Amino acid sequence: MTTLALVGDIGGTNARFALTDLAAPAIELQQAQSLRNADFASVQHAVEHYLQAIDARPKHAALAVACPVGSDEIRLTNRAWSFSRRELQRTLQLEKLRMINDFGAVAWAVPSLERDNLVTLHGDPAAPLRGPVSVLGPGTGLGVALLVGSREHGWHAVETEGGHTSFAPIGDEERAISAWLTAQHGRTSTERLLCGKGLSEIDAVLRGASAVLPSGLPVPGDTSLLKPALRDPAEIVAAALEGHDLAARQTLARFCAVLGSVAGDCALIQGARTVVIAGGIVPRFIPFLRSSAFRERFLAKGRMATLLESVPIHVITHPQPGLLGAATALRSSEL
Repeated sequence: MTTLALVGDIGGTNARFALTDLAAPAIELQQAQSLRNADFASVQHAVEHYLQAIDARPKHAALAVACPVGSDEIRLTNRAWSFSRRELQRTLQLEKLRMINDFGAVAWAVPSLERDNLVTLHGDPAAPLRGPVSVLGPGTGLGVALLVGSREHGWHAVETEGGHTSFAPIGDEERAISAWLTAQHGRTSTERLLCGKGLSEIDAVLRGASAVLPSGLPVPGDTSLLKPALRDPAEIVAAALEGHDLAARQTLARFCAVLGSVAGDCALIQGARTVVIAGGIVPRFIPFLRSSAFRERFLAKGRMATLLESVPIHVITHPQPGLLGAATALRSSEL
């Protein structure tokens, strides 16, 4: 007997959908599609477009969204979309609709990943997964989640909004970046740097386009100087990897260093025995990340450096971890 269900992973930029058979012995994603959010007026519009395109009417669904999901009203953090989960369930004629945070879904996916879906930055690639597992990654925003449990006793994902913790700059360069971002937004969270737009803004500061003083404070007066034209993050990464654009290489190096600091903080806060990095940005430059200050900054935690030395660090390279995790979470609720 086949029991098809809809799974979705809806971020700030793209909405990804697939079908999965809840009755199958293993998770398989069928008819996966990625849609640009800018092409649709709402989450409902995107879902209906996908279901019409594949001519399916599943009765069960799990949607992972890039925002908190603790109430009936869902508001995406980095996209002007909001909806009522009860109304969406009624409109789509679903018997069951499970809403989960997008990085909660990535955490759910981790135990299901094959070895060839992970690249190990540090530790034994063949060692069994040990929890707790800190899961984080930059994309349109910065996702953070926690995976607890074990293979023997089962796993459970804990959803967090850890990407919105305050950024702790180290050194004059990061203080200048933080000062400029605070001038723009009133506060600098780690997500402001560790995301696609953050990469562009780091680049702007390091190129001098943001007009910051050596003290790290923005130039007073002409506020237009504080809003430079930002380079596309994909362009910055490509230029950094090509090797001739010094500013792009400095930008990507600073991004990797900050990511190392934040990953180490997450590991300490969550008591992690494993760290897993996901998101749409990092898999594009894993060799660069290896050679950067990421590891140095991950370990730069004073008396806790020895503790962190034993923590394995992996990068997810699976193309759709959010969909895989949404399917895993839905199957777990069906048991």
